[in-house]
Amino acid sequence: MKLLKLSLRTRIFISMTVLVLLASILIAAVSIYQYKEEAEEYHQERLDRKEARIQIAIDNALRSTTYPVDEEHLSRIFGYKQKIYQISEEHTLPINIYGLDGKLLIKSEGFFAGDTIDTQLSPVILDTLASLYDKKYLVKSEKNGEKFLSSYTYIADISSKPLGILNLPYLEDDDLITRELIEFLQRVGQVYLLMMLIAIALAYFLSKYITRSLKTISETIDQTRLDKRNKRIQIGDASDEIYSLVNAYNSMIDELEESAAMLAKSEREAAWREMAKQVAHEIKNPLTPMRLTVQSFQRKFDPKDPKIDQKIKEYSDTLIQQIDTMSSIASAFSNFAQMPAQKNETLDVVKIVGLALDIFNEDYIVFPSEKEEIIAKFDRTQLIRVVTNLVKNGIQAIPEDHTPKVEVRVYTENNDVIITVADNGIGITEDNKKMIFEPKFTTKTSGMGLGLGMVKNIVETYKGSITFTSQEGKGTVFKVKFPREQL
Repeated sequence: MKLLKLSLRTRIFISMTVLVLLASILIAAVSIYQYKEEAEEYHQERLDRKEARIQIAIDNALRSTTYPVDEEHLSRIFGYKQKIYQISEEHTLPINIYGLDGKLLIKSEGFFAGDTIDTQLSPVILDTLASLYDKKYLVKSEKNGEKFLSSYTYIADISSKPLGILNLPYLEDDDLITRELIEFLQRVGQVYLLMMLIAIALAYFLSKYITRSLKTISETIDQTRLDKRNKRIQIGDASDEIYSLVNAYNSMIDELEESAAMLAKSEREAAWREMAKQVAHEIKNPLTPMRLTVQSFQRKFDPKDPKIDQKIKEYSDTLIQQIDTMSSIASAFSNFAQMPAQKNETLDVVKIVGLALDIFNEDYIVFPSEKEEIIAKFDRTQLIRVVTNLVKNGIQAIPEDHTPKVEVRVYTENNDVIITVADNGIGITEDNKKMIFEPKFTTKTSGMGLGLGMVKNIVETYKGSITFTSQEGKGTVFKVKFPREQL
């Protein structure tokens, strides 16, 4: 499971390295096995050659002897003039001759210790040899830490009648072959060590090359956003699989842009339709009293009435008040619809906030700036609009029975500019907190509720954010944060 969590590049690197390592181990194992097989074949072939020559020497001894050629005289035939010793020394191989009953008759000396020679053959050897008749029986054994390959065959006379059993114990001396094997493995080990270093370097660069395109695709996918124009992936030489993946991504980007455009268009149309309904509703509200006022004026107008001037003034004031209401509605709608332009002006935030506060005459607005100058990039007009809207909301949130206080602060935090506007008003209820930045939402008896939505729109346009904390009955603090440097 942990291997699956590794990156593709790391897995390719580890896989190639392990593959070369396993290949070297496999080659070494096959080489050792091959050497052992060759050693066994070598010893068996060597024993066969010696046995063939010894059989010829034994046949010659049987033909040239003056003793009767039978089982009883075998020890005398090969003991005469130390014949068995001559044959053994000539072929550098110990010789043991047993009777047909398995009892040791005569043996050569000087090659093996006495405890390595069986004086009586086991019944298994006798039975097996009897079943083979004219074939030899090979037995592998180990005595005193040395490996032997023993050959058992019948000694026969001219008429092929068995006279005894010939035993040739062959010592398997693997010193030479073992030295050759060690030298071979050392040479192969040096070669594979070099190959391992080359493989590691090759695996590193190859895995880097293979995953380079995938890394480009991954980084591009990470930057894919629905709310911005996404770039198509352009790569050079790559495999068919990578090209298929890139083409699929580019096709997805094209479809995503089409979908985003359609979605944005649909949302804009829905928003404007909803806004038009709200504007129409808000405009109808003052039109109704205006209509009633005019109709009442028409019915009650009497030029001879001594209070005619006063009534005309009352009618006019009512109409002017309703006209002002419609004008404020139109202004609010116009301000919200006018999206802020991306003008990155280098300005002193402290100074601009001070200019925005100069339009207010309330003496309870406090502006204790911690720094004389904070330079950032923002649009002057939009920044003033943000501050004035937040301060207006703070003023309007303070009830008449409270001692009003609105505090505006400007300071820096890390690489961000922070503007806070705190009031001691009635606060925001839990139900209203989720809708506070939505267009049309307002808790006031007048206005369209577009101010905070416009502020949020402006701040986010400049890669910033606006948050607030509020307690009912104690007040609200709005916090605007935006970076000092715009990318």
